[in-house]
Amino acid sequence: MPYLQRGFAIVSAIFLLVILSLLGAYMLSTSSSQQIGSAQDVMGARAYWAAKGGLQWAITRVQPPATACPAATTTLTLNGFTVTVSCTANTYTEGVDNKTIYWLGATAVGGGAVGSVGYTERSLNAFVEF
Repeated sequence: MPYLQRGFAIVSAIFLLVILSLLGAYMLSTSSSQQIGSAQDVMGARAYWAAKGGLQWAITRVQPPATACPAATTTLTLNGFTVTVSCTANTYTEGVDNKTIYWLGATAVGGGAVGSVGYTERSLNAFVEF
């Protein structure tokens, strides 16, 4: 009988070590995922504001006395993001008035290549009528 009890302690110790190491690996993985998610949230907010800045830049370019869009596609660099601004103008006659409606778009891209962990892209669009 004494021989059976001696092997039990080592089996319990190995089982406990395996369980603790799996728990540690899980906690490390969860912590890493949370940090990556937090960084992506910050990059998403920065990309949104860069796109909004590009859109506001385009709006100031089409306000009177300007009568045309800036170049069909303009590329800006804002806060580490490449912002592509597009503009399309359509003129309509409404009674005796001529109205110009501008379709403006801004897309901010940053953080590496498509598919990489840090890649972030945000787009905003707006109609402006003068």
